[in-house]
Amino acid sequence: MGSAPSTISARARAYYANPQNKFWRTLSAAGLTPRQYLPQEYPLLLRLGIGLTDLAKRHAGADAALPRGAWDRGELLEKLELYRPRLVAFTSKKAASEGLGVPTGKLPYGVQAEPLLGAEVWVLPSTSPLGDNHFRLEPWLALGERFGRMKQGPE
Repeated sequence: MGSAPSTISARARAYYANPQNKFWRTLSAAGLTPRQYLPQEYPLLLRLGIGLTDLAKRHAGADAALPRGAWDRGELLEKLELYRPRLVAFTSKKAASEGLGVPTGKLPYGVQAEPLLGAEVWVLPSTSPLGDNHFRLEPWLALGERFGRMKQGPE
């Protein structure tokens, strides 16, 4: 779950469409997808049990440029109630902070202690080129391992 689409992604009408964004490469490297998908192929992720959304659906741009009321935690909770995912992953601490109502400083990368409406919660380093200095692949690899185990069946 991302914050808001970049202006490039909004124009392309596809998630993580900026060629400098590491999202699609990272999904593949972490074993979440069998190959590197193109941004326009995002609907195919549903077949793999992966859905994408943003917390600020009606805005585009960098997190710092979003208006105060851009984040819609209520819409997120409605989606979680409707689709009942077993796992929710936020693709940045800012998205997680807004989605969980927790200050960013209290959010470590990786699996979180508290579920959200029954879903296991993960916080991941942003793949945005603006967040390159904070990016680490390890939490994504751990998520890939966990997702693979979940797909194999109940634990």
